[in-house]
Amino acid sequence: MSETSRFALPLLQAAQAQKHVTVNEALSRIDGLMQLTLISVTENTPPVSPQEGDAYGVGAAAVNDWAGQEGWIAVYVNGGWSFVPATLGMRAYIRDQNGWAGHDGSGWVLGMQTLSPNGAGMVQKVVELDHTLTAGPVSTVSYAIPDQSVVFGVTGRVVTEITGTGLTGFSLGVAGSANRYGSGLSLAQGSWLRGLTGTPVTYYSAEDLILTGEGGDFEAGGVIRLAIHCLQFALPSA
Repeated sequence: MSETSRFALPLLQAAQAQKHVTVNEALSRIDGLMQLTLISVTENTPPVSPQEGDAYGVGAAAVNDWAGQEGWIAVYVNGGWSFVPATLGMRAYIRDQNGWAGHDGSGWVLGMQTLSPNGAGMVQKVVELDHTLTAGPVSTVSYAIPDQSVVFGVTGRVVTEITGTGLTGFSLGVAGSANRYGSGLSLAQGSWLRGLTGTPVTYYSAEDLILTGEGGDFEAGGVIRLAIHCLQFALPSA
């Protein structure tokens, strides 16, 4: 046996020369894997100028130095790529997706909270977007709420002041409930909202978020950053 079973760390052999080389390589791999942060899990091509300790989840069509390592973790160690298997139950922070993911045995699932023996699970998501307001009495964020979602609330922050003639505030909601996620909301840059419902709301199809002006109409140009906090449920495998 020349490697450990989980992380493929090199083991010292009897009467081995230059033991420090093997030990240092093992320590470098451990350093890259502890509190694991993956820069991306969708890249197929190795970066041109990686930094020592950079780690990636290798994509499904890997090329160059990653060829044949699809689905594995690539850690840049001592000027070269070292590969470690990604296995069921591992967790990592995915930097380019700004969230924690779990490995379900076949790939990384962002926001994974639970997982059954046959792949059913609960996924917690935050869908974040910046919306530039359009002129008129309402401004619609099309299909902002994902389908098949249980929404706990919507938070937001005004990035650029919202303006309009006679405008005193705005409400945030959906069709049929214009103020579900707040009313009397401030227009000022830096102001925020935390729209909670008494019970979570299920949306079976994608839903627009609608901003409605209070006291007047919106002028075009204000920017608001919205975050939709929701759960989704994965089916068990056949």
